[in-house]
Amino acid sequence: MKNNFDFKKIFIVAELSANHNQSIDLALKTISAAKESGADAIKIQTYTADTLTIDCNNEYFRINNGSLWDGKTLYELYRQSYTPWEWHSKLKKHAESLDLIFFSTPFDFTAVDFLEELDVPMYKVASFEIFDIPLIKYIASKGKPIVISTGLAELNDIEEAVNACKDVGNNQIALLKCTSEYPAPIEEANLLTIPDMAKRFSCIAGLSDHTTGIGVPIAAAALGAKIIEKHFILD
Repeated sequence: MKNNFDFKKIFIVAELSANHNQSIDLALKTISAAKESGADAIKIQTYTADTLTIDCNNEYFRINNGSLWDGKTLYELYRQSYTPWEWHSKLKKHAESLDLIFFSTPFDFTAVDFLEELDVPMYKVASFEIFDIPLIKYIASKGKPIVISTGLAELNDIEEAVNACKDVGNNQIALLKCTSEYPAPIEEANLLTIPDMAKRFSCIAGLSDHTTGIGVPIAAAALGAKIIEKHFILD
């Protein structure tokens, strides 16, 4: 994985994200369960509330869109959902002891630097960060495989992100089709995007799945997806 994407089978990524509910024991148990379920990798997110937003309680920083988090500020949400950086090393060691690949989604330069110290073997770019070309270039400059989620992107945005990687000499690029809703309606999966991206950009393509159930990932595999990423919880 440090050199290229050379898959003998579909690469299954269990997304831990904020599903640990601020319990490292739950995080460790979730990683173990992901291994037992057949995952190849565990992915987390690396940020803090302070690296994502400011502690502000006006209408622009307060959530009010009919979600589970209505009434919270963005700062409160990120402070509640982030994975403490002091956990990362322990989570990585546990994952690797189970022969799982451990990697993360960084949201700023300091997170990339931190993950480089941990020597993660690859990186993920979140849908919301596909527009952050300086961040993508910085990640790609580390010379490791980079998986980019395309949920919020139009075609020109994907082209710009791919070119940003190539500009710094990194051709180890995978693109994931993603519908950025939680949960995502099956009728909006638009899985034909997967073979289209693979052909259009001559790269590995796959799915970051937000639908319920396993029907959409199975259909994605039938259409040539080489990577399947799905949120994973013990419940």
